[in-house]
Amino acid sequence: MTAQTHPAQVHLPVPATAEADDGTAATDRCQAGQPDLTPAAQTARLFRHAPLLLDCGQPVNDVTVTYHTYGTPQPTATLVLHALTGTSAVHEWWPDFLGEGRPLDPTRDYVICANVLGGCAGTTGPADLPRVAGADAPLTLRDMARTGRALLEHLGVTRVRIVGASMGGMLAYAWLLECPDLVERAVIIGAPARHSPWAIGLNTAARSAIRAAPGGEGLNVARQIAMLSYRSPDSFAVTQTGQRVPGLPAITSYLHHHGEKLQARFCERSYVALTGAMDAFQPTDDDLRTIQTPTLVVGISSDVLYPPAEVKAGAALLPRARYLELNSIHGHDAFLMDPGPLPTLVSAFLSA
Repeated sequence: MTAQTHPAQVHLPVPATAEADDGTAATDRCQAGQPDLTPAAQTARLFRHAPLLLDCGQPVNDVTVTYHTYGTPQPTATLVLHALTGTSAVHEWWPDFLGEGRPLDPTRDYVICANVLGGCAGTTGPADLPRVAGADAPLTLRDMARTGRALLEHLGVTRVRIVGASMGGMLAYAWLLECPDLVERAVIIGAPARHSPWAIGLNTAARSAIRAAPGGEGLNVARQIAMLSYRSPDSFAVTQTGQRVPGLPAITSYLHHHGEKLQARFCERSYVALTGAMDAFQPTDDDLRTIQTPTLVVGISSDVLYPPAEVKAGAALLPRARYLELNSIHGHDAFLMDPGPLPTLVSAFLSA
């Protein structure tokens, strides 16, 4: 495949009341007779004998990785890479993609998703790592990919198809650069090849809020900043007009709700570590041109966080990439809110 000069426009219907969040639970759509799509999380201890050498130079032993699997174990798997505040429980946040006849089909495929290194959902996080120069160890997306590779070895998996969105899409680029021998195909949704000054600036403001008000309130504000970038002005005009709380604009109560929700379930040190890793991921054009893996890259027409032109420009550097564009008013969150025909398109690409 080659990068398209003109993106295919895929139209998404506008949902009436859907609200998306890159890490929160969605309705379980399992049907009777299908495989269990609500498995328990599992935990692996990796690097017990030889350490993981972080890019910062720090060796780390005994890394814990929490993960979910769906389907019957086999040497080839589909690896899902979650978003910034997501978890390995794919059944909770991507029901449109997981299930029989969908891109992540456990009746056919072995599907794996692991919580990333540096997160706070069971995998080794900043508090568990040795400190460097008196601060939390800086992590990279390549560190996360190497940790994921060790998990695959632990599970007996030798080849993978990768599906990643948002931060998971950037992590997919890291996998393509770090582990090209393992990856058969890759799907990258709503993610650039590297962070722009705009994206770094948003993350800098979020981290500044956390450092100015440690203990939770800063994370609350950081999430409100992020939520503005996950949608679009047109999306908010449709979904956040009027008032839900007397005397308070709907958008204000919306941002308060999501800030409080993340504050209750996420770790501010993880938020700093993961956004820092995303900002530091800056592969060169020449690096990207070395990627020979067939890749489907999907931009979102109204994405203000990762504008489609930026996503398309990254895809154009990959020798075997195809670019598609979702036409939706709902911004970056469109891949979660209502993916429309995207599951069908991804299924076709993965099975080609």
